[in-house]
Amino acid sequence: MHKAIRNVAFIGLGSIVTAAMAAPVTYKADPEHTYPSFEADHFGGVSVWRGKFNESSGTVVLDREAKTGTVDIVVNTNSFDTGLGKLDTHVKSSDAGMLDTAKFPTATYKGKLAKFKDGAPTEVQGELTLHGVTKPVTLTIRSFKCMAHPMKKKEFCGADAFATINRGDFGVDWGKSFGFGMEMKLFIQIEGFKAD
Repeated sequence: MHKAIRNVAFIGLGSIVTAAMAAPVTYKADPEHTYPSFEADHFGGVSVWRGKFNESSGTVVLDREAKTGTVDIVVNTNSFDTGLGKLDTHVKSSDAGMLDTAKFPTATYKGKLAKFKDGAPTEVQGELTLHGVTKPVTLTIRSFKCMAHPMKKKEFCGADAFATINRGDFGVDWGKSFGFGMEMKLFIQIEGFKAD
């Protein structure tokens, strides 16, 4: 009977150890290495405008054993930057079809890591909230890697992901009447350190 109890206790301890090893790990986005960016049409194919958002924050939770995880990113829309100040001011304005950053100061993306391959996710299945509108958006992950940072001696992960959206679906449709294409490519480069 004592042997049976010991066996049960050992099995229970093994389960606790395994659960501890498989615990989810939280990574905090590094604002110096996390920049959502975009490509947008100008006059129906005359050229392509590119830009980025200079301020963002958030977390990624990764459970390698369970092959699950979450992504939660907040972008400061007022940090919109194309390199042309006059255009940035216009895009951030409350003009019809623009970002109206005074009213909508943030954009958010929340999703779940999915389709793991060789221990790394290849997709994020989630929702983008932009200009007060929330729509499903799936990010394709081109690369995902975790390692020990050689200088900071902390574990960190990084990823490169992208998606294509219709900006008109989010009410950001300025230029449509002039022939501007509504398709917009989104990219996110992100690095994050393991939270203490």
